[in-house]
This record gives sequence, C-alpha cells and structure tokens, in this order.
Amino acid sequence: MIIYVANAGSRDISVLEMNERDGSIRLIGNVPATGEVMHLATGPGHQYLYASLTSDPPSVSSWIIDSSTGKLRPVQTIPAVDKMAYLFVDRSGRYLLGASYFGDKISVHAVGARGEINPKPQSVISTGKHPHCIVTDPSNAFVFVPTLGADAIEQYRFAEMSGELTPNSPPAVATKKGAGPRHLVFHPDGRLAFCSNELDGTVNMYDVGRSGTLTQRGSISVMPPGFKKKPWAADIHISPDGKCLYISERSSSTIAAFRINHDTLTLIGHYPTEAQPRGFNIDPGGKYLLAVGEQSNSLSTYEIDGRTGALRQRARVNVGQGPNWIEIIPLSK
Repeated sequence: MIIYVANAGSRDISVLEMNERDGSIRLIGNVPATGEVMHLATGPGHQYLYASLTSDPPSVSSWIIDSSTGKLRPVQTIPAVDKMAYLFVDRSGRYLLGASYFGDKISVHAVGARGEINPKPQSVISTGKHPHCIVTDPSNAFVFVPTLGADAIEQYRFAEMSGELTPNSPPAVATKKGAGPRHLVFHPDGRLAFCSNELDGTVNMYDVGRSGTLTQRGSISVMPPGFKKKPWAADIHISPDGKCLYISERSSSTIAAFRINHDTLTLIGHYPTEAQPRGFNIDPGGKYLLAVGEQSNSLSTYEIDGRTGALRQRARVNVGQGPNWIEIIPLSK
C-alpha cells in the first residue's frame, strides 16, 4: 500500500510504502507543493490525488497516481475560491467538493476524464460559520457539511449528473450549543452517520433517513478519563467492516476507539499516539490504523485487533513538518 501525508510546514507530500504483512513503513520521498498542504483527497479508483494549498493565494493541486509505484505526476494547480479546509471527490468521480473554514463557503468544481479540475467553480455557496468538512452519503445523493462555528450540520440534495446542490428539508440539523461539529463519516450500510465535535470532545451518532436527513440518536465523550484540559477533537474514521469507530483528540494526543453495537457505542479504549493528531486513517483492508502528529512530525502505524478493535503500535517513521492528513491507496498487483 502507498501512503500520502500532507505536510503544511514543509509544503510537501510525503510518499511512503507500507508492508501489509507486518505494518512496517519506508519513506519513498517527498513531493514538493506550491503552498501549505492542508488536506488530501482521492476519488474512485484512486487514479488522482488532490491537495488543498492554503498559502496565499489559496489553490488546489492535482496529480496522477502511478498505480504500480504510487509515484505522483503533476496535472495542474488552479486558484481556489478560498482556503479549503476539506476536499472530497464525489462517488462518481465527476466533482471535487470543497469546504472553506475561514471563508464560510463550500464549492463544487467539475473534474475531467484525466483528473483535471475546471478552474471555474460550478457553484459557490455561503454556509454557516466555519464549515470544516463536506461529504456525500454512500448513495451519492446527499451532501452534508458540519459547520463548527454554527453548531449545525447542513444538509443538501446532490444531483450526481449535474453537480447541483440544493438545500434539503430541513436544510440543517443542530448540535448541542458549543459542540463544534467538525468531521462526518458514514457507516458502510449507509443507515448511520457519526460526527466528531471538536469543542466539547464528543461524537454524535445519527440515523440517516431515506430523504437524506439526519436524526441524532446519541452522543458520547471521546476524552480520556480524568483528563482536565480543554477538548480538541479532530478526525474520525470507521473500520471497513463497520464494527469500530475511531476519533483523534489533540489535547490529550490520543485516539479513542469504540465498538459499534447497532444503535450504541461501547468504549474499547484510549490509545496514546503522535503529538497533536489532527489526521489519521485506516487502510482499505481494515488491518492497520495510521496517525500523524502535527507537533511530532512523525507517523505511527497500529495493528487493529480483528476481534476487539484494540490498537497495538507496530512502526514509526518521520515525515514532513506539520503533518495533518493521510490518504492510503492499494497498489495494483
């Protein structure tokens, strides 16, 4: 497998290879970018890699991924409508969606057959304060945008053929005041969604209705017992088999693990990880979890216990400066 790490401080992307048998990692090299790399995304088939560059002026770059080596070949760099905190390629691969935390807006760009991004955005939509994520549901019919500063998750209908976004009814679902919804993920069955809340250190569970609207089912803390500092929750991922949920928490530099039991979450444990773990990810096979630390400039690999979901550290390697996001792709045999 190939791992790509966004490094804001060193303005590059670390490219690493992971041995699937034992979780060991080796650094292949670092690909320079023209600005601070703050978020990465790949689309269906993992043919292209997209990066949000948040230095002034903000931009988005794209690369072709070599399917046998993981090496990157540049395609283009285009101006962004603002500094994008999150990028997402819709499940058809036709559109690149973006959320601007500081610009309070989301955007849709058409993507060509060779991974090229249309420089002219198809749409730019004003949102509530500080949108921190934008994702489609597994059906690709609906789009959701957690707005951290508005304590709400905005809900849109998404036309896959045209890329048009229209507000759903209702257009948003509120979280607890001061929660700060940050990142949203869907269970593989599409019937549940989970959102990490940055400011109060919780994760919310939602039922996903057929009309593409969320109904909150419950909420649970991700903070380690007895930890007294201000919460600062960040990334969230579900294991491919849908059995476990993981959330990174930056104040405590831990990853919280939960068992998904139908309509409830059961704590597995809190695991120390890299300092200030803004981003992490799980490999497509569900065997390993990889986390980077913005303050440690390193990446750690953890083996996921297939029975319990517990984490066991297997390897650690240095990457670039200020690492904040990870993408993992399988290589062609």
